[in-house]
Amino acid sequence: MSDKTVFRIVMGISIFVFVAVVILNRKILPVPEIIPDFVYKLPKLNAFLNGTCTLLLLLSLYMIKEKNIAVHKKLNIIAFVLSSLFLVSYITYHWMAQETSYPIDGPARTVYLIILISHIILAAVVLPLILLSFYYGLKSQTEGGVEYIKKHRKLTRWSYPVWLYVTITGVVVYVMISPFYTH
Repeated sequence: MSDKTVFRIVMGISIFVFVAVVILNRKILPVPEIIPDFVYKLPKLNAFLNGTCTLLLLLSLYMIKEKNIAVHKKLNIIAFVLSSLFLVSYITYHWMAQETSYPIDGPARTVYLIILISHIILAAVVLPLILLSFYYGLKSQTEGGVEYIKKHRKLTRWSYPVWLYVTITGVVVYVMISPFYTH
């Protein structure tokens, strides 16, 4: 498969995920009459998954600096799987649960909104960067190694800090909004 084809697939997946999140967040699809109890536990699970991904990403950076590529690779794959589980959980919660808003008169509302908006925008932007980083990293171990290692390094200079920021701010957003959940 050519790099161009992979790029198109990555962009297709990224657009699909973005559209799915928008549709389910906007309650365009019908919401079940009875919301299962587990749905109200998902925000805490999401914060846990984001926090765990933060730790995994930090460990991954340490491992690559130690030149332990095998552990670096495993940590990133685990972080990606957990981030994927987060996405499914996030979509499920926002599809079924009622929207929770930070109170207009809340003392930290402006800070909350700045963190939330940056988190949402960067979460949408980082997915294709992560997928391409994975592609180049995995491809570097099979064929055209040096060329793909260079591409991987160049791209992860952007994707890594953004992914790390998104996982950290995901926890911060949860901590700031959780006192206002009505369930």
